[in-house]
Amino acid sequence: MALWGGRFEGGVDAFTQEFGASLEVDKSMAQQDIRGSIAHATMLAEQGVISDADREAIVEGLRQIAQEIEDGTFAWDVNDEDVHMSVERVLTERIGAAGGRLHTGRSRNDQVATDIRLLAKDLCAELLEGNHELRRVLADVAEANLDVVMPGYTHLQHAQPVLFSHHMLAYFWMFTRDATRLRAACDAADANPLGAAALAGTTYPLNRARTTELLGFARTIPNSLDAVSDRDYLLDLEYACAVSMMHLSRLCEEVVLWSSSEFGFVTLSDSYSTGSSIMPQKKNPDFAELTRGKTGRVYGDLMALLTTCKSLPLAYNKDLQECKEGPLDAARTLGDCMAIMAGMLQTMRVNEGRMLAEAGTGFSAATDVADYLAKRGMPFREAHAVVGRLVLECERRGCGLEDLTLAELREASDLFDKDVVGTLDPAAIARARTTYGGTGNVAVEAQLAEARAALATA
Repeated sequence: MALWGGRFEGGVDAFTQEFGASLEVDKSMAQQDIRGSIAHATMLAEQGVISDADREAIVEGLRQIAQEIEDGTFAWDVNDEDVHMSVERVLTERIGAAGGRLHTGRSRNDQVATDIRLLAKDLCAELLEGNHELRRVLADVAEANLDVVMPGYTHLQHAQPVLFSHHMLAYFWMFTRDATRLRAACDAADANPLGAAALAGTTYPLNRARTTELLGFARTIPNSLDAVSDRDYLLDLEYACAVSMMHLSRLCEEVVLWSSSEFGFVTLSDSYSTGSSIMPQKKNPDFAELTRGKTGRVYGDLMALLTTCKSLPLAYNKDLQECKEGPLDAARTLGDCMAIMAGMLQTMRVNEGRMLAEAGTGFSAATDVADYLAKRGMPFREAHAVVGRLVLECERRGCGLEDLTLAELREASDLFDKDVVGTLDPAAIARARTTYGGTGNVAVEAQLAEARAALATA
């Protein structure tokens, strides 16, 4: 009989029992459930609600079950509705009446809320480790390719030459912001609902501050209704995962482009590529594409939870059973994708010559040529127009600005002199951007040092 079956005369229909069960998902938080129960039993004994002998039997029994779960030897019963009932049933079978006293002053409502908050904190900690490793790899790739010049783009059109290291560090700072969001999600989860019971608290003399201490929570939730019904922290976690997946998808899109024949900027390791069953020459960036594709999955997890929580009246509703699978999926997907991306970046070959050659095409020096005229007294808007007409002429002739002779340039403006050649060199163009945050070598070296410092304090 179900642990709640006392007021029911009839048995539970097999299909409805299966439909209402959450054991398979709950297994993921079995260790958190046991941690919560050990803290609860410890506090109950300290408050004189149960005996020290009962506490010792409960704690020893729970620790044994925890070890069996970790070893994979625990016998789960598919008839158990959830992890709470499964653990309590086995505990009671083993230690007798003491096991039945574990649930004193507690409801599954505050119990599951405690479990999920502990799980959310653990997931955030794991994701922060993966995030740190990915950022370390990005910094390493930037440092290893510090002076490599590539085309910078806007609208996916050649804009101005930049350093590849600068490009990599742009993603470093994106993922640094993701780490901030993950830490905020962890902080949101770091509050103790245990002791709220079903919704209204309890008449037992519980010490909620003590379970907060025992479980390592930062604070105790002050409202019992909010304690059992709040899932905002899971939304925070899923949002952090969704934004980080969006950043990964952007990087993946560039890896897919860069590894194509049209770009040829990078060559992916065989370990992070696949072939074709029909075309022998193919080397496909499947893992970048898969990561890009899994972004939609994590977005879906976030939207599903937002929809589940929409319009729910206080306090607990069975709808909230659906709040566990999405965050688990989002966190595991993000963790796997960060590991894939770190490995992909770490093992790819950067084709420096190809990047440099492309950096000089597409009239990427046009802005610097206009700046050259402006620094010699021509209003920038006029200089912009002069260079625009030169670009148009080059397009008609099928050549680049670098192909024009000094005489041809002087026909457009007598401000041009032989030193204009320096404004047409992609490496020199990139090197000249020395302002803080710019793509010049000196600025990027300073930025890299700042990135390393950020990693050291994370």
